[in-house]
Amino acid sequence: MVRKFATACLLTLVGLFASAAGSRSAPQPVTLDLTMVDYRFIPDHLTFEHDVHYRLHLENHGKETHELTAPTFFASTDIDNPDALNRDRTEILMQPGETKDVFLTAHRPGTYDLRCADHDWDGMVGGITVK
Repeated sequence: MVRKFATACLLTLVGLFASAAGSRSAPQPVTLDLTMVDYRFIPDHLTFEHDVHYRLHLENHGKETHELTAPTFFASTDIDNPDALNRDRTEILMQPGETKDVFLTAHRPGTYDLRCADHDWDGMVGGITVK
C-alpha cells in the first residue's frame, strides 16, 4: 500500500512538472503591418531581423485586387501557414477589403524586391531588408 501511495505521489509530481513546463509558451511573434492602397504599399519597405518569428499582418484597403510578390524573399523564409501564399509560394493574393496574417521567420540577411505583380507598372513597388 505504501508503494502504491508513493507511486501515485510520484505520478502527481511528474504531471505537475509537465504542466509547468508546458505553460511556458513560445514568445509571441513580432507584428509587422503592411497596408495596400491603390497603388502603393504602406509602408513601402519592411525590415526583418533574421531568425526572429514574425506575424506579417496584411490589409488591402484598395478597390483593386493586389499581390504581395516577393519570390526570393519567400523562398528564404520558413512560413508557418504556407496556404496564405499562392501555389508557387511566390506571392500573396489580396482581394479588396481582405486581411491576412502570414507567420514567418526570415533566415537569410539581404535586400529583396517587393511589388504588386499587377500594379508595379504604376509604382506599386517596395523593398524588404533582412538584417
